[in-house]
Amino acid sequence: MLIKLEDINDNRLDIFYRTNERILASENLFLAESSLVINRALDKDYKPKIFLIQENTYEDFKDIFNRCADITIYEASEEIFKSLKGYILIKGILAVFERKKNPDIREMIKDANRLVVLENIENPANVGSIFRNAAALFCDGVIVTSDSADPLYKRSIRVSMGNVFNINWTYAKKEEYMAILKEYGFKTVSFALKDKSVDLEDERLNAEKKLAIIMGSEGYGLDEKTIESSDYVVKINMNQDVDSLNVASASGIALYSLCKNNMKG
Repeated sequence: MLIKLEDINDNRLDIFYRTNERILASENLFLAESSLVINRALDKDYKPKIFLIQENTYEDFKDIFNRCADITIYEASEEIFKSLKGYILIKGILAVFERKKNPDIREMIKDANRLVVLENIENPANVGSIFRNAAALFCDGVIVTSDSADPLYKRSIRVSMGNVFNINWTYAKKEEYMAILKEYGFKTVSFALKDKSVDLEDERLNAEKKLAIIMGSEGYGLDEKTIESSDYVVKINMNQDVDSLNVASASGIALYSLCKNNMKG
């Protein structure tokens, strides 16, 4: 059903335009933008609730609407669309989706060999980048602590290019995940510059059957308790004039090195 909205103050626009993403999350919803991201969500059986498109673009997105029976589609003027935050990145279409229930952590990790843990990663762009790296570099799943940014925030999804839908992930309490990983035979790898740090190229790392790679806060890194509880503390060799890498960049290097033997097929 196609409905034209002509008033920027129409309350039917609120969910796209004015509602805080945390409120959406509390209602078990999230926003997705652009046909690429929306199609990837549909591919993984996420259920759309409502679409918003720019006027005169229905035919451009007909392939999406053909996948969704009996869906409400709001059409707004170019002027209204341009007032949306991130107008250029939306590319003419927004959708509200229902969230899925996250898997139980034990169920998710029982058959995994390589995992990445996001501990207190607060920037949605970094979360999205790490998810994209994990999906690309043969990681089996992502564990996100509850103090990290939501992987289903619009910016996280956008930066991941929709790859948040292409990898298993779940939430875990920071004080609990380490014990669960060890219960399932994982060796844990924290990234930190410490006296006991070993090089990323240390041959013992890839010899481990099950590894969980822990990435920490953009500001202060990992908690000391996490580092002390880890089986390995690892550093990435770099120019001494540079004190650290962005956590998303570091994750790409770490995952490439430690997950390459996990390639399927």
